[in-house]
Amino acid sequence: MHQQIIQSKYNSNLEKEFIKLFHSTKLPLHFNKKGNKQFSNYQRISLIILLRRSRKSIRDFIDELYESKWISWLGLKKIPKKSTLHDWIKMFKMKTISKLFSYLAPKSPSLTAIDGTGFDLFHRSRHYEKRVGFTQTPYAKVDLFVDCSTKKIIDFSLVNKHQHDIISARKFVKRNNLSGIKILCDGAYDCESLHKFVVGKGGRLYAPVRKRDKRSNKKFPKGWFRKQCLTLPDFMGKRSIVEAVNSVLKKKYLLSLKSKKGFMKKREFAWTMIVYNLDLVIKEKDKNKQVSLSFFILALVFY
Repeated sequence: MHQQIIQSKYNSNLEKEFIKLFHSTKLPLHFNKKGNKQFSNYQRISLIILLRRSRKSIRDFIDELYESKWISWLGLKKIPKKSTLHDWIKMFKMKTISKLFSYLAPKSPSLTAIDGTGFDLFHRSRHYEKRVGFTQTPYAKVDLFVDCSTKKIIDFSLVNKHQHDIISARKFVKRNNLSGIKILCDGAYDCESLHKFVVGKGGRLYAPVRKRDKRSNKKFPKGWFRKQCLTLPDFMGKRSIVEAVNSVLKKKYLLSLKSKKGFMKKREFAWTMIVYNLDLVIKEKDKNKQVSLSFFILALVFY
């Protein structure tokens, strides 16, 4: 008597998350009612995420796609060309990408952190920049709102210029529900009006008070909330988690932005944020499976 093997209906955990992510957005399978329906929106979204996950150029990604199992897993009738895949990236607007990201963001964080960083844009030859005496480096300012317990990104902001950290922090506070949430920041976010804004949304901000001038006669900073931050709580050390997330993004996911136009830079970074949170979701589920399997084996042994 042969033992029946029950196979999963999904080829991989990533494919399972692709299907759940696409159904949660409630996007139509095709944008057009008539005309060419060679590729579906599910296939487009999956291939864009796979492209950002591979960290390769579009040409190299398509060349390796011929040897990949994703052709059959996604039900592709043909391999898209380089220009076709590039048009798909331009087709999905930031509103749709933000909607995709919102389904992967943590739903009920309690301890969070905000920090800013910068990404270089490497398009010109650094050799000739040095020869002509050009020292200004192409730069994109990125701010992250991170859940300290899961290391998932709650919200993000990217601008193609130098910008103060408080401007992005105000956007995060305005766009998210902060009821019962603690936010950890560095000294750049020491602002009484920002404290009041966070408290008005139901949260609490912790930021070190900036150093005062020694010649000043004032012993305490202005503002009631700033005075409360003269003594910071013990969990303030967890603010370093957002810096660790910045480091992981640059080392593993996105060393520099490759897009040339401003709107494409934002889309490139937004898709990378989806890939980052998606990887954490898969790792979390794999870890839960291993824990449940260990308990099951222990139960069999002691039984």
